[in-house]
Amino acid sequence: MTRKTSDQLRSARWFAPDDFRSFGHRSRAMQMGYDHADWQGRPVIAIVNTWSDIGNCHSHFRQRAEEVKRGVLQAGGFPIELPALSLAESFVKPTTMLYRNLLAIETEELLRSHPVDGAVLMGGCDKTTPGLLMGALSMGLPCIYLPAGPMLRGNWKGTTLGSGSDAFKYWDERRAGHISQAQWMEIEGGIARSAGTCMVMGTAATMMGITEALGLTLPGASSIPAVDANHQRMATACGRRIVDMVWEDLTPAGLLTRRSFENAITVAMAEGCSTNAIIHLVAMSRRAGAQCAVSLDDFDAFSRKVPVIANIRPSGDRYLMEDFYYAGGMRALMKRLAEGGLLHLDAMTVTGATLGANLEGAEVHDEDVIRPLSNPIYREGALAVLRGNLAPDGCVIKPSACSPHLLTHTGPALVFDDYPSLKKAIDDPDLDVTKDHVLVLRNAGPQGGPGMPEWGMVPIPTKLVKQGVRDMVRISDARMSGTSYGACVLHVAPEAYVGGNLALVKTGDPITVDVPSRRIHLHVGDEELARRRAAWTPPPRRFERGYGWMFSRHIRQADTGCDFDYLETGFGAPTGEPAIY
Repeated sequence: MTRKTSDQLRSARWFAPDDFRSFGHRSRAMQMGYDHADWQGRPVIAIVNTWSDIGNCHSHFRQRAEEVKRGVLQAGGFPIELPALSLAESFVKPTTMLYRNLLAIETEELLRSHPVDGAVLMGGCDKTTPGLLMGALSMGLPCIYLPAGPMLRGNWKGTTLGSGSDAFKYWDERRAGHISQAQWMEIEGGIARSAGTCMVMGTAATMMGITEALGLTLPGASSIPAVDANHQRMATACGRRIVDMVWEDLTPAGLLTRRSFENAITVAMAEGCSTNAIIHLVAMSRRAGAQCAVSLDDFDAFSRKVPVIANIRPSGDRYLMEDFYYAGGMRALMKRLAEGGLLHLDAMTVTGATLGANLEGAEVHDEDVIRPLSNPIYREGALAVLRGNLAPDGCVIKPSACSPHLLTHTGPALVFDDYPSLKKAIDDPDLDVTKDHVLVLRNAGPQGGPGMPEWGMVPIPTKLVKQGVRDMVRISDARMSGTSYGACVLHVAPEAYVGGNLALVKTGDPITVDVPSRRIHLHVGDEELARRRAAWTPPPRRFERGYGWMFSRHIRQADTGCDFDYLETGFGAPTGEPAIY
């Protein structure tokens, strides 16, 4: 392997020349207490940190950044921490998805504009993983991803709680009158007990696992609990490894191929992934180049051959991410898949070795948590892609987490044009609804939301909850949390806000959802749909200025990953290095 020399470092353009501009760079670095020995002949490593005072999942990142710096210094590099948008999932409104691409822009431009040679990307909560990686892939510097890791198990009166999933479950029980206010407050204080991401197989855990499958983390990094001492050591190891990656010039372009993304889809299916995985992985693959791009059809094809073997809620019935880690974690799950011939073991990783080499010695320690391929919790993959006149560009359902009797269902639509009206109607005791209805929420997609909020797990009407109903078919152009469950059809494309057929549905129209046949159908004739379309009026634009104005004009639909059109690979010539005058 040919290694770079110090004069070939990108940062040397800033620090090495004997000219006036570089004098300014050096003197200003010395203003902060650094000396020539800190940067001279050393790779400069950006630590892109999504910590903030309100980023609950990343509350340990202030300390982890120091541990990364330790590793960088141990390996002879010069660490600089660059704060980035935190995207605190629980607090940012209307949705962090509105800002995923903003984080991608920020990451790309942070790396481009600063004197850095490589980067450690610190993320984990839902949109930070794809946002950081999309930006880093577009920039093309050596990078390694440091996943936040899941929080510890929740607890209430000796019962294990899983974030999100149990919140939804117990909220329905409270609405049904089975849980008191005092009990609800006890659950509130016991469901999130430490730093780290949701400890179910939600979007955070899904995306961290996918990133390991892509080969962009250290082996086993994605499933270490956030507060485990192994996580601290992993952070320091990331700092050491990125320095070597710079010398080796090991960039994403030198690692990622179509086979890498196929491995990621395989792992997504086997881990019982969040539906959000489709949007994010499609967007990431398109940033990596046309030769890497995957589509909805790829997800559906892999779902038919890869079983769910991670028995983690919400697809699983019992365990959480802490249990998954003790059972062997992601390396053990991928070892199982490799033994079944389901992975491309020649795919390269940030270690400089192949995926196959990284899996040597991996073991499963609990066969109920990480099931054998012959005894999965669900025989097909976690997701299915449906198409039909209601979603000609596709929509998504998570069959592994919905009631089996609803996988084939026909019922009358009950339509809501926006979330506030839905929320108001759901608690109406006189709402004209039965368990056979199909609840439809529209104008909640990429533009309509705006930002495609996680409104897709439409609440069961209180009237039905009190009758014991806990699942029914729901259809929307929104997303849902990866911690959610139920017969929810999501990501309908094109969305209603831009004139997709979802905009033409009327209350009472029969709708069929047929997961085995991968079909969704609105039982309304083409002539009637044409009449409705002629009478349809496009809604007014959401934004008149600012980031939202830019977002609404450049956001793509869910089936292509919701990236901005001008950020995708192939939109224009690559951006060159900044001029240094």
